[in-house]
Amino acid sequence: MVSADAARNIVGIIGNVISFGLFLSHAPMFRRICKAKDVEEYKPDPYLATLLTCMLWVFYGLPIVHPNSILVVTVNGIGFVVQLVYLSIFFIYSTNNKRLKMLAVLGIEAAFMAAVVAGVLHGAHTHEKRSMIVGILCVICGSIQYASNLTVMIPNGLEAVLGLIQLTLHFFYYKSTPKKKNIELPTVIVDSVDAVLRRSWGVTDSGVYFLLGPCSTVVRSPGA
Repeated sequence: MVSADAARNIVGIIGNVISFGLFLSHAPMFRRICKAKDVEEYKPDPYLATLLTCMLWVFYGLPIVHPNSILVVTVNGIGFVVQLVYLSIFFIYSTNNKRLKMLAVLGIEAAFMAAVVAGVLHGAHTHEKRSMIVGILCVICGSIQYASNLTVMIPNGLEAVLGLIQLTLHFFYYKSTPKKKNIELPTVIVDSVDAVLRRSWGVTDSGVYFLLGPCSTVVRSPGA
């Protein structure tokens, strides 16, 4: 029969392998950035959040906070290094404005970690209290880490909503518009479809203009 410690180690190793794979899953994107020498529309928000989460988990796994957590320290230590590499690439190929924002966030994270370490070590004197405090912070920051990926959807989401509103208004006032034998495909329809597709696919160009553009002059009114 497998002991509890052995089962814990097996599950921990499997979790570490999966986590390591997740850390490296963004490598192809950064390879494209290096080839293009431009970050394009990508944002560093998820990697800044992951960096802070890894720092907290490394601190959590230290013997002074939660003994016998070597697996937690190793995987998050690797994750910390990987995020630093990603952020370094972002920093190299970003504009000066984005670099300043990254440095500001990194400074805030460093100050936050220093405050957490000092507060926990001087305010909590048992492993149980330290583990609980740091563990709660890890869970909160982990939630922020995964939520940070949604920030890339906000601009396209707003465009999709506004595009649908424009599309609704177009059809509402369609009957009052003078009819022509040959009319162009309304730009608002193309804009709306483009915004919805970009939001769904998470891309900056859906290709809808290329697909619908040639057809824009063959749409005829009902009486044609």
